[in-house]
Amino acid sequence: MVLQIGVLALQGDVNEHRRALESLGAVAQPVKVADELAGLDGLVIPGGESTVIDKLARFSGLDGVIRAKIAQGFPVYGSCAGMIMLADTIADPATNLKGDPQQSFGGIDMVVKRNAFGRQIDSFEVDLDFKGLDVLPSQDPDQAAKPVRAAFIRAPWVSSVGERVEVLATIPAGNTPLGGDGVRLARIVAVRSGKLLATSFHPEVGGERRIHELFIQMIRGDA
Repeated sequence: MVLQIGVLALQGDVNEHRRALESLGAVAQPVKVADELAGLDGLVIPGGESTVIDKLARFSGLDGVIRAKIAQGFPVYGSCAGMIMLADTIADPATNLKGDPQQSFGGIDMVVKRNAFGRQIDSFEVDLDFKGLDVLPSQDPDQAAKPVRAAFIRAPWVSSVGERVEVLATIPAGNTPLGGDGVRLARIVAVRSGKLLATSFHPEVGGERRIHELFIQMIRGDA
């Protein structure tokens, strides 16, 4: 069965995710209004500006629909800003001119810190060990442990997770900024909770396809 997977197309790197999904045999549909969610097997929330995605989702009426579908077990993958949108708690939410904090769709019991790795100029790539990719049908057994090349662009990190959240990848302390106490700590950068998957990095930027393939396997119930 060919999967129909939506890519939230309000803002961000929509086309990169569509190309990644289509390279794996899925049909990737842009989603801008609630009606376009009908009949989809899953949804990708791309990187971009989480505050803008939140604002436009509320304006279009997508926010409540996506929250309801997540609560019903709908598969969703969020990268970078998408990770922020899937967090139950944003540690440092932006506020609008009225002082109202930004909102997320929620679904994953985690606390996420926005722009945790710094500004655009602080963007970087690094190889990461990523748990669970050995289940992918495309994987050569000899390559199953091959690291994921991860691009971090104004990326968040996960400060803490609930007991039902599985940590899939952490970034070594040497790649994280100094904290207020002058100490660098390893940070969580990929998680899974049921049918929800989130990464703070952009696998689609450098041509890494295994994260999207994992999401497809999750949708099919094979991972």
